[in-house]
Amino acid sequence: MVEEIFDDDLFAEEPPPPERPPRERRRRRSPIRGETARRLLVALPWIAFAITITAIGGWPFTVAMVAIGLVCLRELFVMAGPLRPVQTAAYITVAAVVVTAHLGTAFNVLLVGSACFPLLFFFGARPGHREGVVEAMGLTVLGALWIGLPLVHAVFLRDLPDHGGALLIDVLVGTFAGDTGAYATGRMFGSHRITPTLSPHKTLEGLIGGFLIGTMAFWFAGLYQDWLSGADALIMGAAVAAIAPIGDLFASMVKRDLGKKDTGRLFGPHGGLLDRLDAVLFTIVMGYYLALQLVY
Repeated sequence: MVEEIFDDDLFAEEPPPPERPPRERRRRRSPIRGETARRLLVALPWIAFAITITAIGGWPFTVAMVAIGLVCLRELFVMAGPLRPVQTAAYITVAAVVVTAHLGTAFNVLLVGSACFPLLFFFGARPGHREGVVEAMGLTVLGALWIGLPLVHAVFLRDLPDHGGALLIDVLVGTFAGDTGAYATGRMFGSHRITPTLSPHKTLEGLIGGFLIGTMAFWFAGLYQDWLSGADALIMGAAVAAIAPIGDLFASMVKRDLGKKDTGRLFGPHGGLLDRLDAVLFTIVMGYYLALQLVY
């Protein structure tokens, strides 16, 4: 009886609990690295396209600028659909001034560009456009100037003798490096917003980081060009990096007024072509005139 009460099983040690399989450690990806990597992957084909057409130059480059202009205009006009812009007049004007930039001079571009106003009247006087025609014409002129004139300067810069293509690449490198640098430094260190009503994510830290990175990227690209001194490369890089955020904020102001976040969906979640080129539309003009002063 006692043996039954004090059975050996009563005092036996409990078996240890089964070991749980070790949890797989999940690597936490930095949101900055992930987003920056996605931005670069989306941009790589277009960077290759830009380098290719710039290296070729001539008519292929001019035709590419016309196509880019038409796509950007289309994105702008789709955003501003209720304002009923005079689209045909803008398309004809932008294509004409870009082609004229390749064939002629700045004076010829001015003459051809002046034809925008007779075109505005011709297409805007139709019954479907008469109501609200002032707003429609204003938006049309905005698109022609904002998009057309920088593309004219892109052709002017590429057509400069000897070094035009290289200078254009330098401007693009400084612009896109500054944009990526501003995004990364703003995400990592940004705390002081500079334009909360236009672009809430723009910070002072990102602005400084983008300026420094864009300047040094232009300077670094100039190291391989013996005809461009280090001082001139720094001046041009600093000017390009300084004007680029203004182009970005200009586009943000237009989008904010039209109630849009992105100009289009050509790049998927990264927006449209005009979103990608908003800074370039300002830096390309700056780059052209600085090239004339410092290089030629």
